[in-house]
Amino acid sequence: MIRAVLFDLDGTLFDRPTSVRRCIEAQYNGFPQILGEVPEERYVSRFLELEEHGYVPKEVVYLQLANELSLPSGSSDVLYTDFYARYHRYAIGFPELHSTLQRLSAQSLSLAIITNGGEAHQRATIRALGIEPYFDVILISEAVGIRKPDPRIFALACERLRVELSEAVFVGDHPSVDIQGARSSGMRSVWRRARHWGECAGADAVIEDLSALPSVLALWA
Repeated sequence: MIRAVLFDLDGTLFDRPTSVRRCIEAQYNGFPQILGEVPEERYVSRFLELEEHGYVPKEVVYLQLANELSLPSGSSDVLYTDFYARYHRYAIGFPELHSTLQRLSAQSLSLAIITNGGEAHQRATIRALGIEPYFDVILISEAVGIRKPDPRIFALACERLRVELSEAVFVGDHPSVDIQGARSSGMRSVWRRARHWGECAGADAVIEDLSALPSVLALWA
């Protein structure tokens, strides 16, 4: 019997590619004194390439951008700080986000988020999406000192939810960090398909969007 559903954040609960693009477009327009000589699409597209869907640290991304685009001295620090100050304002939840969480909550399922990243940054994004009240547990890697795919972070979430690993399902978009991490802990896993990651072997189920999740869970009731 499934008693808890645990979620990744970026790319699973909200549209990270669109959110990041919007943020970087706004950043470009906000710093004409630094970026005015650089074509906007070059700046935005190169940022997206360098950050590799969030798996390259932003300080590395901005240092590389500053070097490639010959930006003024100190620009990387200014832009890095601005990114984390503004990013949560551009976070866009998937259209089915709130309705799905409402349906799961109505079924008396315990809900949790497990996400890698900085505490303040990820908390700000969760609050901006307006989803914090749905969740009984939120684990952020910086705060607990464990990162996915380490199975200990999945076990810790279940411990705090007071459910067995066999009674929980993890939903994520990254084939190794999310799906293999959850499976290695003993949980079932659902892959929210993200085409930029290619294919995903080993997931117990695959969904195209969150609205399909309740039907999948019903099969395991």
